[in-house]
Amino acid sequence: MTEPARVLFRNVRVIDGAGKAPFAGEVLVTGNRIETVARRAGAVPAGGAEMVDGGGATLMPGLVEAHAHPSFANTSTLEALGEIPPEEHTLLAMRHVALLLDHGFTSISSAAAAKPRLDIVIRNAIAAGHIPGPRMLAASPEITPTSGLGDVRLHHMHRETFAVVADGADEFRRVARHFVREGVDTLKINPSGDEFVPHARARHTVMNDDEVAAVCEVARSRDKRVAAHARSAESVKMALRHGVEIIFHATLCDEEALDLLEAARDRVFVAPTVGITWATLKEAGDYGIPLPADVLHALEFELEAACTGMRALKKRGVRILPGGDYGFAWNPIGRNARDLEHFVRLFGFTPLEAITAATRHGGELMMRGGELGQVRPGYLADLLLVDGDPARDIAILQDRERLLAIMQDGRFHKRPPARRAAERPMAAE
Repeated sequence: MTEPARVLFRNVRVIDGAGKAPFAGEVLVTGNRIETVARRAGAVPAGGAEMVDGGGATLMPGLVEAHAHPSFANTSTLEALGEIPPEEHTLLAMRHVALLLDHGFTSISSAAAAKPRLDIVIRNAIAAGHIPGPRMLAASPEITPTSGLGDVRLHHMHRETFAVVADGADEFRRVARHFVREGVDTLKINPSGDEFVPHARARHTVMNDDEVAAVCEVARSRDKRVAAHARSAESVKMALRHGVEIIFHATLCDEEALDLLEAARDRVFVAPTVGITWATLKEAGDYGIPLPADVLHALEFELEAACTGMRALKKRGVRILPGGDYGFAWNPIGRNARDLEHFVRLFGFTPLEAITAATRHGGELMMRGGELGQVRPGYLADLLLVDGDPARDIAILQDRERLLAIMQDGRFHKRPPARRAAERPMAAE
C-alpha cells in the first residue's frame, strides 16, 4: 500500500452507506480520513491532492464481512482443518485475508479461528502493517460441548478441527478466560448444532444456561463480546437471556425468539449466513459432496424458515448483516460478496439496503459505528471505486475486476487505472 496523503475523487456517483439515494459528487481524503463530501462538480479545491477521475464510477464504503473465517481452508470435512500444521495454516490465513481485501472487504469480524491463536496473529500482523488484509476482529475457536458442532473426536481416535471442547460451566469459564488471556476480541460458542452433524442437528440445543452464562460472565468482566452459533429457537433465546451480542444463523426462530430479537435490536447483530445454507443445499453435489436425503430435506426447511424469519426481522428493525460462512470446499473464501445478492433475492432487501447492511451496520459490528462504514466527513477512508452501479445491480460487487480501486485507511490497496476517462460528465444533483 502507498502512504496516505490527499486524494480527490471527482466525477463519481457516491453511495454513502447510510441508505440515502446515490448522488453525483466529489470526495476528498486527507490522511486516513474523509475530509470533504460535496454534491456538485468542482466544489472541492484540489489543493495539491492526487486526482482520481472516476469517470462516472461508483464510490462507496468498503465492505464488512460479518461472519469471516480467514483461517478456514476450503476443506470438504471439518476434521481436515485439524490436519494442517500450524505453520502452513498461518500462511494460508495470510493469503485469505489478502484475498478478502482484493474482493473489497476492508473490515472483517471473525466468527472463529481454526486454531487457537491464528486470528490473533493475523489481526496483529495486519494492524502492524506487516501483511495486507482487512481491519479485523479476532475470535476464539468455537467453544463447544462434547458431541456439539466441532467435536470431531472418536472414541478410539483424537481428531481436531475449529473447536475446543468443554463441558459444564467451570470448563467453559476456564476456556473463555484462556482465550481472553491470549488476546481475542470475540468469544465464540456453539449452543446449537448443524444439519450435517448427525449428533447435533440445527434444531438441537446442545449447551445449557449455566454454560452460556459462564462465557458471557467472562466476556462482561473483560470487555469482550460473545458470538453464538444459534440455529435453534431455544439457542437464540438462551443467547439473548445471557447477553450475547452477535447471533449467527437464527434460522429456526419461533415467534418468541423473533420477539426477543426485536426487543434487543439496539444491542444485537444477526448474521444469518445464508451463503453456506444455499451453497450446501444447491451446490455441494457439484463439488462431489452428496448429502443424504434427510439432510437435504432439513436444509430445504431451514432455508425457507430463514427467509421467512429474516424478512420478519427486517421489518422489526433488527440489524441483519451479510456474512455467509465462507471457507468450505463448496462455499470457498473469495465469493463472500455473493451474500449481498442473497439478501436481495431471498430476504427482500433492495440493493441499497444490502449495501447499508454491509457498510454502516458493518461499521457498528466492528465497534466503530461513529467512524467506519460510511462516506462522511471525519470517517475512516475505507473506500471502493466500482465500475457500474451496485445500487441497481448488486451482483457487480462479486466481480473483483469491477473494483477499480480499493482504499483502506487512506492508502490504496489497489490503485485506480492510470487514466480513467469520463464515460459521461455527471450533472450536480
